[in-house]
Formats: sequence, structure tokens, C-alpha cells
Amino acid sequence: MIGNSRLHWALFINDTLDSAWDTDYQPESVIQRMAQCLTLEDLPPEIFPPSHKRGRRGGISSSSSPLPLFLASVVPSQTALWQNYPHVRIITLDQVPIKGLYPTLGIDRALALCGAAMTWGLPMLVIDAGTALTFTGADTNQCLVGGAILPGLGLQFATLNQKTGQLPQVETGRVSLPPRFALNTPEAIQSGVIYTLVAGIKDFIAAWWELFPESNIAITGGDRLLLVNYLEALDSAIAKRLIIEPNLIFWGIGKIMTNN
Repeated sequence: MIGNSRLHWALFINDTLDSAWDTDYQPESVIQRMAQCLTLEDLPPEIFPPSHKRGRRGGISSSSSPLPLFLASVVPSQTALWQNYPHVRIITLDQVPIKGLYPTLGIDRALALCGAAMTWGLPMLVIDAGTALTFTGADTNQCLVGGAILPGLGLQFATLNQKTGQLPQVETGRVSLPPRFALNTPEAIQSGVIYTLVAGIKDFIAAWWELFPESNIAITGGDRLLLVNYLEALDSAIAKRLIIEPNLIFWGIGKIMTNN
């Protein structure tokens, strides 16, 4: 999965998700090296970290062909680098078994919703806490209800630093809630971003449960644990009902792989 800021990888052995990891974007030279690899051990370390190779005896062979690759992307310029990889299958919206998807819906949102729906049933709302924070839901008829997009936690902090004259860059990894009424600038930024972001999440969840009171809600993405921690501190009842799962997009890709 080519995301907005990095590559998200998963290894499937047959239909089973074996492992998942992230890497930086890769240049074309690394992709060309990958195209020559027939086993996991052959893969460049930029693609398949050494820690994932340990303990695998003999590797996984793809006979005389490069390892097959299913690819989904929200970054067209990155997609172009991978289109010449042998045995690549690019996943598009028309392959996702959710009805009513509009043409500009992000494939990452569609796949995460598919993965959650196929696992826990419908209706389903997925919160993806990545570079952007998104909400995407489907009803019992497997039809898209809709959703929303706003800047994610890190993007909000970065924008305040980049688009103002004196506001500092604030780290996103604070586990506990900041003081609501802060007495220094970094904590004032944390307070403004975190409390309003969590309030918005709570509002969307409440609105969804008004429509579908018994619906499951799943949260995924790199900031999922931070946001759940904040929710736990402010409204533990909501936090306890959330399904936390980092690999929803890959579960959706696994469904597409099975169908193909």
C-alpha cells in the first residue's frame, strides 16, 4: 500500500497474512533489484528488513518468476514507479466489494472498510488515523454511506509550524493528555489540536451510532493508539467499544487477492 508518507508492506503466504511493516519510498533502482528476486532472502533490505528474514529457512520461492505483488496507491507519482514490476496487480475501486463507491474515493479508505466489513460485519465505520484522519462507513446492504476527511494529528502540528512565523514544531507522540489551559506555547498547541481532534472524533462516532446503534467501529492507522489513549482518558465508554486493528487495509487486499 503506497500511502501519503511511506510504503506499507504485508507478506501473504497463500491466503494468510504473515507479517506487516513500513518502509520509506524507494527509488526505481531498488524496485529493479526487487524485480530480480525469486525468494524472500533475495529481497533488498530497503524492501524486506533483515529482522523479517531471520528464522525463515530456505525462504519462499516463486519458481522462476519474481514474487507477485498486489499494489494499491493514493500517490500517482509513486504508482508510476511500480507499474513495470513483473507480476504486479494494481488494485482499483471497481475490485472492492462495496457498492456506491464514488470515483475519487481513496483506495486506502475503500480497502480498510472492506477489510473491516468482511471481518466484523455490517454496518461498519472505519476511522483511519494516518496522515489524514478519515471516517468511512457502509450500511447493512454493503453500500457506502459516506465519510469525512480532515488533517491528521501530525499534519495539524506540522502545518502550525510551517505556516506561522513563530510557532514551534511539536512532537506528536505525547501519550497523556496535555493541560487543557496551557501556560506555554508547545502545550497550548498540543491542547488545541488534541482536544478539538478528539472532540470531532467523538461527534462523528455519536452521529454514526444514531444511524446504526449496534454498529461496530474500527480504528486503524499510525496514530490509532495515541487517539484511543486520548479517548480513553476523556470517554472510556466510547474507547472500549472501538476495534483497534493496524492491518485493515491488508485484510481488504487479502479479500481482493482471494477473489482473483
